[in-house]
Amino acid sequence: MRNAQHHLPAVLVILSILLFSYSTGCRLLPEGEVDPTPWDNPIIRDIYSADPAALVHGDTLYLYVGHDEAPEDATTYAMNDWYCYSTKDMIHWTNHGPVLSVRDFSWADGNVWAGQVVYRNGTFYYYVSVSQSSTGGMAIGVAVSDSPTGPFKDALGRALITSNMTKFSGQPRWSWDDIDPTVLIDDDGQAYLYFGNTYPKYVKLNEDMISFDEETGIQPLLLPFVAGLPFTEALWIHKYKGTYYLSWAAGWEEQLVYATSDYPTGPWKPGGKLMTHAENCNTSHHAIVEFKGKGYIFYHNGTLPGGGSYRRSVCAEYLTYDEEGNIPLISPSP
Repeated sequence: MRNAQHHLPAVLVILSILLFSYSTGCRLLPEGEVDPTPWDNPIIRDIYSADPAALVHGDTLYLYVGHDEAPEDATTYAMNDWYCYSTKDMIHWTNHGPVLSVRDFSWADGNVWAGQVVYRNGTFYYYVSVSQSSTGGMAIGVAVSDSPTGPFKDALGRALITSNMTKFSGQPRWSWDDIDPTVLIDDDGQAYLYFGNTYPKYVKLNEDMISFDEETGIQPLLLPFVAGLPFTEALWIHKYKGTYYLSWAAGWEEQLVYATSDYPTGPWKPGGKLMTHAENCNTSHHAIVEFKGKGYIFYHNGTLPGGGSYRRSVCAEYLTYDEEGNIPLISPSP
């Protein structure tokens, strides 16, 4: 009895620590270990969000996401606008609300899908996937703003790329051919726009960023099978130590893979699997950036209450490279 009484205070201390850890979401780690993700996933919880695109500008990371508005029993997407969130530390996020909507494109008439914001010469350019039934399906539009938090406005009054521009010999055609734009402004100033579903493509953008080089035109992007999986969609381009990394969603249900090249248009060498299939969601879409000395990958899953393939939520993980420039496989949050 004396032994039990003697150890009771220690037991109470341990129980108190465990209860504090549970209530705050902290994890107890062995001494010397660092919590690999000191934030809770999903990082966006006030709306259902998808198709993240990240931009680092100054000391701030801006995260642009699509807004999933489908009801819980939905069998298709309902997306009408894009939101912007910002952070200076990856822990505390500010919601800047919707910064662009399908209603801002007079020529658009339906769902809005993935996009990306890039900055050049004092202007922020938002390249987005928008439905335009008059030209046969999804199109790529571009909006501009002098602030990373918008509001963004249609730059052209028409689509930059439409599905009737991208019919290549021998390729079937469907309404979602031309989606998921990603943009790289290379060190020499040349900008490239990559996009597509099933058949990836690219164009060289002109210096104004709202037109493309019509002499070279829209070109097929020749990508290898990676990890035995064919290209599906969700391209993302970034550059690390002089090497171009092109990553995308492959197979179905989608997983993330990547390839590398010495040139922005290839040839592309298979890299490997980047991330396995995310929880409770059949699609995958991601963004990769370096922010304050660390690499990050943003993606979506369907793990919030009521979530699923049409009610997704954006998450984040650390991303690293080994000594040879390979990206180790990343496991999505459960």
